[in-house]
Parts: sequence; C-alpha cells; structure tokens
Amino acid sequence: MNRIWQKIIVRTTLGSKGRMLAKGKSYSNYLLAKGYRELFIITKRLIKDVVLITLGVFSASFGFKGFLLSNHFIDGGATGISLLIAALTHIPLYQLIIGVNIPFIILGYIVMGRSFAIKAALAIAGLSFVLATVTFPNITNDNLLVAVFGGFFLGAGIGLAVRGGAVLDGTEVLAIFLSRKFGTTIGDVIIVINVIIFSTAAYFLGIEIALYSMITYMSASKTLDFLVEGIEEYIGVTIISPHNEDIRHMIYNEMGRGVTVYSGKGGYGKSGEKRQLEILYTVITRLEVHKLNVEIEKLDPHAFVVMHSVKDTKGGMIKKRPMKH
Repeated sequence: MNRIWQKIIVRTTLGSKGRMLAKGKSYSNYLLAKGYRELFIITKRLIKDVVLITLGVFSASFGFKGFLLSNHFIDGGATGISLLIAALTHIPLYQLIIGVNIPFIILGYIVMGRSFAIKAALAIAGLSFVLATVTFPNITNDNLLVAVFGGFFLGAGIGLAVRGGAVLDGTEVLAIFLSRKFGTTIGDVIIVINVIIFSTAAYFLGIEIALYSMITYMSASKTLDFLVEGIEEYIGVTIISPHNEDIRHMIYNEMGRGVTVYSGKGGYGKSGEKRQLEILYTVITRLEVHKLNVEIEKLDPHAFVVMHSVKDTKGGMIKKRPMKH
C-alpha cells in the first residue's frame, strides 16, 4: 500500500499518537487495521450526518415556504424570531435565518465545541440557501392545516438536523448556556423565551395568529421529540428478588432480552439489617411491560420491580432480538 496513504490514515484517525508514529519508518498491522476501522466509522457517520442534515434542511424549507410564510404564522425559538421579523419588516427570511442564528452559533462554539458549531453553521447556511433558491408551492390557506402541517415539516427538519449533529434553531444552545450559568432548567428557559415571542406576535400580528402559531409550535415540538427520541419508548427495569436466577433465565430465554446482574446490599427492618443480594437490570419496549410483569408474577409475586423511561438505546440485544410469544 502507498506509504503516503498510510500516513494519512494514521494521522487522521489516531491524532497526536499517529502523527508521532508517522515520523517513524513503519506501521504495525494492528495500527493500520485500527486506523482503517476508525476511518470507516468516521466516513460512514459523516455520510449519514450529511444526508440527515440535507433532508432536514429541505423539510424545514418546505414547512416555511409551503405553509407558514404565506400565512404569517410563526414558531418558537430562533425560527419564530426570524418569522416574526419577516412578517413585520418584509426582510427576506433567508437573510434573517442567518442573522438571528449567528449569536447562537458563536455561543454553540463556546458551549458545545468547534465541531458542533461548524455543523450548525453549515446547516443554517444550507437552510438559508434553499429558502433563497428553491421554490415550493403554497399548499393550503386553511389556518388549522397550516398550523399543524407547517409545524410538522418544520419540526421534522429540525429533528433530522439534530440527529445529524447540527441545529437549525439555536435557541436550545442559549437555554443550555443559561441553565448552566443561572442554575435553571433548560425547559424553563425555553418556556420564557417562547412566552416573549408569542406575546410579541399577539401584539403585532393579532391574537388569532398568535394562537395558531402556538399550535404550530406544539406540532413542531412533538415531531422533533418523535424524531430525536425515537418512535419506540424503552423502559429500564430493575428487579430485586430471591428468585433472581429464574427471572434472569426467563428474561433471556422467554423475552429474548439481555440482563445485567450486579451486586448490592439490602437494608430492612427497624435495625436496618443488611444482606447481600443480586440486582437484575434489563431494558424492554413499552409493549413488553405487560408480559414481563406477568412472567415475574409467576416466578415471584413479591419481587421488587422499579421501572423508568429510557430515551434510546444503542447496542446490546434490545434492537436485535424480537419478543417471543
């Protein structure tokens, strides 16, 4: 293999270690294999991110030009600010999208890092370019349809961009920054920002448009959550039982799910007596909750079971093996 190509792979994937080794005379097979694997992962991830961000840009543009702009509806966040200014001043939206988001991109560089800021800048520039050059038909003038589907396509666009590691709306970056600085929650900051935006819209554009715009925001938010958090809702389950071995076999063999077993200590009674115990942890889909409860009830009616929501999972058996009936 060409030695220059080897140097590129090692330097690109192994950072300072690769640069140091690149000054030497040879590369081990292990080092090259590791470099190839990391380069493949980086390339695949980059292609996926580009596709997701591109789809997001076109979806958001369609939501803007096919529904919201012609009816003067707005959304929350930076996109809402851009739409509101566009409705009041007639400045082209593609210019406002960039102008309003520049402070958020700079803040994103400070809060989230250079890679995130570059992706966000490219995504927002792409959105501005598509808004300026691509023509979309005006789908409908029905206020309810505009509010619901305009929000849907806008939220889908923002959600796809987030899945690709970028943003089309920088408000959440500001919310993260303020929550760290003042100790508030991200949700509280976003609510305050949106209250200001919709109050301003009610004053300048009218109560009716502001109310429909709230529907747009809710539609966009739900679609965004749907795409970012996934369609399936996962449930993390912690089980404590003296029959843990039987339950573990049941989860693995009957439900086709993996189980993590870790040691713990239980305290009970007035004296807080301690005893060693094994704790089971597994992740299932919400459709499997009923079956799991029934099977645990069969093995140990007095088992202590704790369940909590899990946003998403990666790896393991949760997405590989279907539930057995």
